[in-house]
Amino acid sequence: MPLKKTTKRPAPAAQNSQQGTRSVKRSKSIRIKNNKPDKNQENHEPTARLILRQTNVGGIVLTCGQGDVGQLGLGEDILEKTRFSVIPNHSNIVAIAAGGMHNVCLTKDGTILTFGCNDEGALGRTTSEEGSETIPAFVELPLPAIQITAGDSHSAALLEDGRVFIWGSFRDSHGTMGLLTKDNERFPVQIPLQRKFIKIASGADHLVLLDETKQVYTCGCGEQGQLGRLPERKTDRHSRQGINQLLTPGQVHFKINKHVEVENIWAGTYATFIKDSHSGDIYVFGLNNYNQIGLKGTDKQFHPIVSKTLSNQNWIQISSGQHHTIALDEKGKVYVLGRKEYGRLGLGVVEADAIELTVVPGLDKIKCVDVAAGSAQSFAVTESGKLYAWGMGTSGQLGTGEEEDVDVPILIESKQLKDVQLIRVSGGGQHTIVYGLQTTINKIVA
Repeated sequence: MPLKKTTKRPAPAAQNSQQGTRSVKRSKSIRIKNNKPDKNQENHEPTARLILRQTNVGGIVLTCGQGDVGQLGLGEDILEKTRFSVIPNHSNIVAIAAGGMHNVCLTKDGTILTFGCNDEGALGRTTSEEGSETIPAFVELPLPAIQITAGDSHSAALLEDGRVFIWGSFRDSHGTMGLLTKDNERFPVQIPLQRKFIKIASGADHLVLLDETKQVYTCGCGEQGQLGRLPERKTDRHSRQGINQLLTPGQVHFKINKHVEVENIWAGTYATFIKDSHSGDIYVFGLNNYNQIGLKGTDKQFHPIVSKTLSNQNWIQISSGQHHTIALDEKGKVYVLGRKEYGRLGLGVVEADAIELTVVPGLDKIKCVDVAAGSAQSFAVTESGKLYAWGMGTSGQLGTGEEEDVDVPILIESKQLKDVQLIRVSGGGQHTIVYGLQTTINKIVA
C-alpha cells in the first residue's frame, strides 16, 4: 500500500516571472498512436561530443526527494526518499537530466530511459499500464542519442547524426502552450530545421539549440526573455504574431556584436547563457529579478547582452534555478549568484543576496567536477566522487536524511552512496538524481 503523502512546503514561485503554477495531480495517460520518426534520413555522421561533458563509462543511478508522481523511479509505492536510493537493473547510464517532475537517462549505447510525471507527455512513451510511469522504460528514437535534456514538462534528445527530437509540452502563464505546434507531443518529434546540431539545453519551458555553424536557435516560452529573439510585447501568446513565433525555433541574433562565435550554451529555469569563443564573454538573456544572470538594474533581459559579472571566467558548467545561478570554472571552483533564501547560495546566514559572483566558502579548497541547481537548491560533485548539497530540503531532495533547509554545503553520506564514485548530478523541482560508478562489486543493494 502506498505511503500517505504528507503536506510539504511547496517550491517557491518565480517572483515577477508570470509563470503558471504546475499541477502535481497525476492523470491517467491516454494511449496515442506513436508517430515514429523517419528512419530513412540520410547524413548520419556522428557529431562532436567535446562540449557535452559525457563519459563512455556506464554507471548506476540514484534518486532522492519527492516521488509522488514516480520521479524517483522506484515504483508507485515510494512517495519520498530522504536519502539516495539506487534504481535497480540499470548500470550502463552515461548522462542524466532532471525535469520538474520527471527524469531522463542516457545509456552507453545511446538509448533513452524516462520515468516520472507523464501528464503532458514528458516521458515520450506510453504509460497506459498502471504504475508504468514510476519505473524507467525506453523511448523509441530512430538513432542513438548523444545528449539529453529535460524541462518542467518536456524532454529532448540530440541524436548522433545531429538531429534533435523533442516531446512533451511547454507552458507559460496561461497554461499549456503545446510544443512545436499548439498540441502536446506525447512521442518524439523532430525539430523542423535543416541543421546539424551539436548541443542542446533545456530551461523550464524553453529549448536552446547550437548548430555546427555556431548559430543559436530557441523555442518555447519567452515571457521572461529566455528566448533572446523577441521584444517583450511579442512574447505573449495573445500578441498579434501569435503563439507560432514562440513555438517555431528561431535564430538568436547578436545585434550588439555581429562577430560572436558561440562556443557553448547553457539554459537555466528562466534564462539562457551563451559563451563567445573569441572574447570569452558570456551573453545572457532571461529573468534577472535577483541579479541571477549578472545584470544590474533590470528584472528581465529580452535580447543577448554581455554579463560582465559572468564574463572573464572559463566556465565548465553553468546551471540556474528559479532565482539563483551556480557555476563551475576550469580550476574546479564553485561560484554562486542571486537569491539567498532557503540557503540555496551555500553562504551561510547572510542578510543580502549575492549580486556579484561569490566563491562558495565551504568548497573553496575542494576541486569539483560538476555542479547543478534545482529550483531552490544547489549541488556539487567533487573530483573524488563525493556529493555536496545545500538549499531547500523540505522534500528530502538534498539527500541528507532530513527534511530541513541547509545554508552551507554538506557532504552527503549514506549506505548506498558508500561505494559509489559520483560523476554527475541533476536537480529537479523537489527531487534529485545522480549517477556514478560502483567502486566495490556487489556492495550496493538495490
